[in-house]
Amino acid sequence: MPWPAALLPLAADVPDAPASVKEAQESVTEAASFIEQNWATWLSIGLRILLIVVIAAVIRSAVRKALTKLITRMNTSAEAVEGTALGGLLVNAERRRQRSEAIGSVLRSVASFLILGTAALMVLAALKIDLAPLLASAGVAGVAIGFGARNLVTDFLSGVFMIMEDQYGVGDKIDAGVASGEVIEVGLRVTKLRGDNGEIWYVRNGEIKRIGNLSQGWATAGVDVQVKPSENLSRIRAVVKEVADAMAKESPWDERLWGPVEVLGLDEVLLASMTVRVSAKTMPGQQFAVERELRWRIKEAFDAAGIRIIGGMPAPDEDEEAPADPSASVAAPSALANPASPQSLATAPIPPPAGPRITK
Repeated sequence: MPWPAALLPLAADVPDAPASVKEAQESVTEAASFIEQNWATWLSIGLRILLIVVIAAVIRSAVRKALTKLITRMNTSAEAVEGTALGGLLVNAERRRQRSEAIGSVLRSVASFLILGTAALMVLAALKIDLAPLLASAGVAGVAIGFGARNLVTDFLSGVFMIMEDQYGVGDKIDAGVASGEVIEVGLRVTKLRGDNGEIWYVRNGEIKRIGNLSQGWATAGVDVQVKPSENLSRIRAVVKEVADAMAKESPWDERLWGPVEVLGLDEVLLASMTVRVSAKTMPGQQFAVERELRWRIKEAFDAAGIRIIGGMPAPDEDEEAPADPSASVAAPSALANPASPQSLATAPIPPPAGPRITK
């Protein structure tokens, strides 16, 4: 089949084979020369990047292991002290565990961010990349993210400072303003509370403006005893002293009482009663149990000593009988007994009319 003349290649279009080979040789020579001139620089940059990555990985691993050992040591010391008399209060193992794990997580994250971020910047600098536009873009993006997630950032920062300052922990009873109850879980963003009725409260750390920790330091147990004004105050003080001494020697009250039971004095004096105030310093969270036990023992001791406890409306004196009312056996006078009274006149019969009667 004959080809058209238009499709046949011209002589001028046929490449010159020797020229093409020469150009290829020149290209290979230039590439080899470029590689020969820059291989040392590339090798230096590669080794520098590899050294940066290895050093960053080693430092990160060493820091994380050191933080993990520190947290493990803290947990071990908490478990060792927990079996002592005050271990349940001062060194709560679960509280220390959660606090140490939260602090360890924050420190590990911060350490990893700083080490890896610094390594990344050093790698980019080794590649001779201008970091100014990158840092500017990162700053703008950080500002935008900060405005968009300001509540999340506030919660996180509040949680970090709250955990580091040990404001409260697992097992503490707190009043957070928006909710109150026993702390069952502490997080970097949310604190979980169990209320008095068993409900679970999830409180964001950024919403907590004030915290009242009812489980730190010590608590006060106060009991008010109302007795008759005629009772001997010295005798009442002696009976309460005996009750306090006996209670302080028994378990578990010997650990829950952190101070002597004291009679503070008369809190109120009325015509029918007087109030004696009894107080004691107790272990945090145990004041209500101490108050109930004190009331129980004081009531039994006062009954045995013949000291009467009163409350509410004043009770009548059982020893004194009220005099009989002489008018109780006398009947009330009747108005009908007087014939001149209006009642007697109203009941009298109507007399017949005077004069002759007219009949048909």
